[in-house]
Amino acid sequence: MAPQFILITAPGKINLYLGVHPHGTDAEAEESGYHRVDTVMTAIDLADTIAMAPHDELLVRMVPEADFPMEQNSAYKAAIAMGEAFGRDPNFAILIDKHIPVRAGLGGPSADAAAVIMGLCYFWKIDATDPRIDAVARSIGSDVAFFLYGPPAYLSGRGDAMQEMYRPLTGTPLALVKPMNGGVSAADAYAEFDTDPVAPADIEPMLQAMRDHREQDIFANIHNNLGAAALKLSPEMADILEWLRAQDNVRAVDVCGSGSCLFAVCNTQMAAEKIALSALKDHGWWAQAAKMEKSGPFIAVG
Repeated sequence: MAPQFILITAPGKINLYLGVHPHGTDAEAEESGYHRVDTVMTAIDLADTIAMAPHDELLVRMVPEADFPMEQNSAYKAAIAMGEAFGRDPNFAILIDKHIPVRAGLGGPSADAAAVIMGLCYFWKIDATDPRIDAVARSIGSDVAFFLYGPPAYLSGRGDAMQEMYRPLTGTPLALVKPMNGGVSAADAYAEFDTDPVAPADIEPMLQAMRDHREQDIFANIHNNLGAAALKLSPEMADILEWLRAQDNVRAVDVCGSGSCLFAVCNTQMAAEKIALSALKDHGWWAQAAKMEKSGPFIAVG
């Protein structure tokens, strides 16, 4: 008997390496209106929860309620794209319980889209390795393909072409901190980057460290050349960056994706929790202790 509904855990991400290449370095990427991007991402245990159930039409709602029409939601777009790819009507009620902040660089919308794709695979009994799944994911957004898998991974192209996957850094503690209000859109960050583009650092040291699972070298090579653009758009982020670097038991600090969240890799979970608590209580910033995770969307049957 088919389940009445399913619950899907949709974890966010951080970029251990994000290298945005200035225009003029990749004609194929630029033809589609994107920059060439190389990135190494890992999932984290800060996650949204998506409930899906068959319905008489496609209905997408968010808690807290979104300030934009559901047709603009990445989860809605993913459902429509899946329906077109497989010739099915994506008639489901989808409720997204949001915990990943928006416009933070943590990949929340992409995680939600990937979760819906996996949910439809479950209901429609589609093999998740079907090449049409990857095509749908890449049509929705650059990060969506990553979220279909789970382990840390290197992606190229527009940041959506899977190249390598690595042994998870499961349990590595993080402190996530961002301004309480506002955020940075990816479009604005890239536009700011284009005003004064900086070439990315060599990715090979990070890739070799990931292949060998050398944590010290991984954290020594954390890099994000889009971060400076985000800091210009949100000066409060610069204050957070300086503050995080001054905290005890911090191994590395950088901007999450296009911002506005920053992450600190910590020596212990206690240190991460202490930093998050101080950020919230002493500075009024949004903050959360988290861990690096190993999995993509996880489905529980209701």
